[in-house]
Amino acid sequence: MATLLRSKLSNVATSVSNKSQAKMSGMFARMGFQAATDEEAVGFAHCDDLDMEHRQGLQMDILKSEGSEEGAEPPLEGDIHYQRDGTGPLPPSASKEAGVCSELSGQGKPKITAWEAGWNVTNAIQGMFVLGLPYAILHGGYLGLFLIIFAAVVCCYTGKILIACLYEENEDGEIVRVRDSYVDIANACCAPRFPTLGGRIVNVAQIIELVMTCILYVVVSGNLMYNSFPNLPVSQKSWSIIATAVLLPCAFLKNLKAVSKFSLLCTLAHFVINILVIAYCLSRARDWAWDKVKFYIDVKKFPISIGIIVFSYTSQIFLPSLEGNMQNPKEFHCMMNWTHIAACILKGLFALVAYLTWADETKEVITDNLPSTIRAVVNIFLVAKALLSYPLPFFAAVEVLERSLFQDGNRAFFPNCYGGDGRLKSWGLTLRCALVVFTLLMAIYVPHFALLMGLTGSLTGAGLCFLLPSLFHLKLLWRKLLWHHVFFDVAIFVIGGICSVSGFIHSLEGLIEAFRTNAED
Repeated sequence: MATLLRSKLSNVATSVSNKSQAKMSGMFARMGFQAATDEEAVGFAHCDDLDMEHRQGLQMDILKSEGSEEGAEPPLEGDIHYQRDGTGPLPPSASKEAGVCSELSGQGKPKITAWEAGWNVTNAIQGMFVLGLPYAILHGGYLGLFLIIFAAVVCCYTGKILIACLYEENEDGEIVRVRDSYVDIANACCAPRFPTLGGRIVNVAQIIELVMTCILYVVVSGNLMYNSFPNLPVSQKSWSIIATAVLLPCAFLKNLKAVSKFSLLCTLAHFVINILVIAYCLSRARDWAWDKVKFYIDVKKFPISIGIIVFSYTSQIFLPSLEGNMQNPKEFHCMMNWTHIAACILKGLFALVAYLTWADETKEVITDNLPSTIRAVVNIFLVAKALLSYPLPFFAAVEVLERSLFQDGNRAFFPNCYGGDGRLKSWGLTLRCALVVFTLLMAIYVPHFALLMGLTGSLTGAGLCFLLPSLFHLKLLWRKLLWHHVFFDVAIFVIGGICSVSGFIHSLEGLIEAFRTNAED
């Protein structure tokens, strides 16, 4: 009987695996994620939200026996058992949901190659927020350059160990994938005493990072427009209000199908802008101020630079989704190596040549240093990119909030914000509009790109990229780790914690001071 049951479960597991793969491929394709993602904490955070949907829909970790086996005892009502290898039949609602998504995605849709996965990672860590890196060199000098290299090495390593936490050894000694997302890993670390605490912490960090990313887009839009047209009688706050008025229709978004079409165009445009900035800097190579690059640091402002650099490398949240959607997951480590090496070289060169060109006059957003003849054109393209990028983190944040607070079954804190016909209720739309207005208010009262970026990087960036992966790796796999892995994990956790606390305190002090100054004005 046991052999027959095991055979049946094996067949069901194969079916579940095929459906889950089709669902993931379809969702990534519908977002345009295989073609290109947005930058920084945008695309990958939304992908983790899709992971949560995938987990809630398919319930791959739940084995709920339905007494279909002849002679088997029917389960008690509500009897749910967790099976680590993800086998077991699906609940009826989950099967229906999986079938619908399979139809949308198409069973024959191929998975992504290592090159396509690398393209997604590159877009995540080579976004428009690299425009703040020269400002980090201003306060960190050569140590800032070293930190760009160090952050690349650490983020590459923590990305690998995070993926290692998805796998465990089964009874036959085979390494199998037993988890699907960052949230699953966090929940596994807190189980059995607090089985959902870890996932909630990761979700909170994700929401903070997404909302802060939206605020940064509004800030950078107002800043770029104000510096592009300084002669116009329009303040930076007014430009931020105009940008938010353009973004208000985001509250009516139902999906990202239309927005995702601009993703590839935005990414290519940003690469062109980076090349233009570097070309201008190279044209002034004779005037480079090598003597301005310091070996000492500004103790008060350098911790903010740490957050800026860390924030530019954040990609950990979407890596589980990406690795699970690769044709050959064994190529993941190689892909991580060359993407982070390339990012390290490009970021280091961009930050250094930009700082050498303008030295102590380097501004928070480096394009503000360009001559007025080309600054307006470049900044307008950047503003367009920022406005087109805003819907991605906004929609992802809204979905995480709606799913965790309004749609999480019996665990929801508030009633569903969607009606029976699937339409958004009026108060749900009001909440979305309130989120847009909140990003505007933050951008108006704290219009400091570097401070906000440093705060986000120190708080959520360091936590998601440094602290949590090393902690989870030690918790889940400590018995199998070699001594040098344990040393690396502990060192990263300690160093990351120090940098995170220091950067957060200094960034918060700067933001409070800026908030008071703006309130007085």
